[in-house]
Amino acid sequence: MNQEHPEFDAENNAPAQESVDPMQAQIEALRSELELLKAESLRERADLDNQRKRVARDIENARKFANEKLLGELLPVFDSLDAGLQAAGAEPSPLRDGLELTYKQLLKVAADNGLVLLDPSGQVFNPEHHQAISQVEAEGVAPGHVVTVFQKGYLLNGRLLRPALVVVRAE
Repeated sequence: MNQEHPEFDAENNAPAQESVDPMQAQIEALRSELELLKAESLRERADLDNQRKRVARDIENARKFANEKLLGELLPVFDSLDAGLQAAGAEPSPLRDGLELTYKQLLKVAADNGLVLLDPSGQVFNPEHHQAISQVEAEGVAPGHVVTVFQKGYLLNGRLLRPALVVVRAE
């Protein structure tokens, strides 16, 4: 039929198609393998990225809470200085001034390291930051509010280090 273009000849078309089919099958197999490798590569990249984020978060937490033990052991010192200030009374004296200055300096150093003082006098009772040791009837204090603070609480970078021990007005 068409001598110049045998590929258009019906008789020659069958053998040419047979030789193309194995190649086409091999190309499709390679394409599917390539897609699987791309998907695996993306999963591996995502896992690596998640691991990198996890390690960065762990390092940040370790940095933020590295002083937790030391600051936790200093809490009785804060309590002692606070009790000493209350025992010294309101009268100005060199001893009281020195004690107050020491207490403020210690609080500033602790605050620079992420420690926050919780003194909830007159505030609404917060069970996440306060530990109620009793309830009382009190005039001039709204129900559910802190009446007395027995021991101040502390947060370290937003994490509760020690709850404040409080007495709450009964509802």
